[in-house]
Amino acid sequence: MKKILYTIVALMLISLSVFADDKKDALAAFYSYINDANSYSDNTTGYYTPNAKIIRQVIKPDGTTVDVLTDTATYVKQLKIGQAGAKVRKYKNNYTNVVATPISAGKVKISSVRHPSVDNDSLKAYMVFQKQPNGRWMIVEEMMQTRQQIFLKYAK
Repeated sequence: MKKILYTIVALMLISLSVFADDKKDALAAFYSYINDANSYSDNTTGYYTPNAKIIRQVIKPDGTTVDVLTDTATYVKQLKIGQAGAKVRKYKNNYTNVVATPISAGKVKISSVRHPSVDNDSLKAYMVFQKQPNGRWMIVEEMMQTRQQIFLKYAK
C-alpha cells in the first residue's frame, strides 16, 4: 500500500513540475509577444498558429458584449494594416493582473487586463499558448475586449 501511495505522490510532484515549467515558458512567450507587438515588430504575426481562434469581444455602448470571431489569416491582415496607424499614434498595450493557468501539459491560458495607451480603459484579455512540436509556444486562442464598434460589422 505504501508503494502505491509513494508512486501516486511522485507522479503528482512530477506533473506539478511539468506544469510549473509550462507556466514559466508560456509566460516568457507572452511577454515576448507583448514586447514585439508594442515595438511593431514583423514577428508579431508569427506568434499565432495558422488555425488560431481569434475573438474580439466588442463592448457596446449599453454595456452588453458581442463576440466577433475571425480566422488567423484575416486577423493577420487586419493587424498588419492597423500597425501602421498604431505606430504613428505610438499606441501600445500594457497588461496587468497577469495570471497563467495550465490547461493541460503543453497548454497554458494567460489571463490579464489590457490597458490601451490611447485611453484610460481596462479591458479583459486572455491568450491560450500551446507548445508546438518544435518546442515553440504559440497562440492557439485569443480573446480581447474592445470598445471599437467597427468590429461589429464582422459579427455573424
